[in-house]
Amino acid sequence: MRDYHSVGHTCLVKDAAELRIGIVEDHPIVLELLTSALGSMPGFTVVFTAHTVTETKKWFRPGKLDVVVLDIELPDGNGVGLGIQLRRAHPNLAIVLLSDLDMLELILGLPDEVRSGFSYVTKGATKSVDTLAHVIRAAAAGEVVIDPTLADRSRPRSGSAVAALTPRQFEILRAVSRGESNQGIATALGITVNSVGNHLIGIYDALGIPEGKNTRVGAVLKFLEDTNPAPGYARGIS
Repeated sequence: MRDYHSVGHTCLVKDAAELRIGIVEDHPIVLELLTSALGSMPGFTVVFTAHTVTETKKWFRPGKLDVVVLDIELPDGNGVGLGIQLRRAHPNLAIVLLSDLDMLELILGLPDEVRSGFSYVTKGATKSVDTLAHVIRAAAAGEVVIDPTLADRSRPRSGSAVAALTPRQFEILRAVSRGESNQGIATALGITVNSVGNHLIGIYDALGIPEGKNTRVGAVLKFLEDTNPAPGYARGIS
């Protein structure tokens, strides 16, 4: 049993080594399930829960959280707008947006100064706590992560820079968009880590992404910009 003192919906946790997670979700059952599932995962501590924008603003304090899992549709406002405000108040805070629908275009519409702090997952992925935990960990490490199911269903848009990549390059770019590490990609594809790194250099060059600390983020954003769902894929998530 963790030792904490409850203050409203905020818990001040003694074990600072764990990722500190906040969850903002208006549906009580979904909130309870997320809190229970993530709170039981090694390395995670749920320190904050809220149902509304107003409640979140009341209890949120910069520096007290590492990641906020944030529902897009809240009863008293827009979750995306709330995420932008939280990110601006705490630039190191990672935001994982939740939605019932495929609304990946929201990431591309975010202001430039906060876009690198956002990831996106559908509520269907929350049925797999391992998938959600993977996205949270990658987001906390500074990645922009796309729901793995949506990433795997994406196809290059005809005539785009991503469409000009080789099949292997596109496969690696898609893995990066899922938040996979170079080692994870190498293991999955049966190649060396150095080979993955060389492929990534080629991908960045082909997409015109300048070198820097946000190179990987830029590649994921370009993936979003230059892909569409697979033909016949409905944008509603069942």
